Amino acid sequence: MKRVGVLISGRGSNLQSLIDAATRPGYPARIACVISNRPDAAGLDRARRAGIPAETIDHKPFGKDREAFERALDARLAAHGVELVALAGFMRLFTPFMIERWQGRMINIHPALLPAFKGLDTHRRALEAGVKIAGCTVHFVTLGMDEGPIIAQAAVAVLAGDDEASLAARVLAAEHRIYPWALELVASGRVRLVGDRAEYDRRDGSDAMLISPAPDQAKST
Repeated sequence: MKRVGVLISGRGSNLQSLIDAATRPGYPARIACVISNRPDAAGLDRARRAGIPAETIDHKPFGKDREAFERALDARLAAHGVELVALAGFMRLFTPFMIERWQGRMINIHPALLPAFKGLDTHRRALEAGVKIAGCTVHFVTLGMDEGPIIAQAAVAVLAGDDEASLAARVLAAEHRIYPWALELVASGRVRLVGDRAEYDRRDGSDAMLISPAPDQAKST
């Protein structure tokens, strides 16, 4: 069972999906700690209610020294015995120090079908582009923003009359289902980073990574 540190900056809805998944029998990951860079992040309370150690490392006192902040963060992850890191709405870009330190052991969820719509305002940009399919992506974290090898994706139809809020709500529901599954794949060793690619253990069919609306058929027993 892998010890996972979850990094957040806000309300922690994806965090909650990971907390819930980790209570399932046989799930290969345990949430060892939750750390936020914002003291007022509502997700900290979610973690505490679940009995998970939750703390803040505020980035502001570090000023422009991003690596110093990351070294403090890395030290706390190490103190909790963390083996994998899951970003769940963590609104900080990492320097090479953190990327290299956690290479192949840090994953992120992004509310778009990468490589389309990297960065912010994904739902507005998707609607402006007139796409018919939106969704979300779980990927390994690399130095380029939202550029890491893709672990899994979930597709969501864009409906007539959608606005940012309605599309975001359906994509978020898909995030809540795909992120625990992707973490399960990484924690169990069924997917791993090899060079610049995500490679899968094909013996159990876990290379069928595009799912809509949910990965029910790929759940491990």
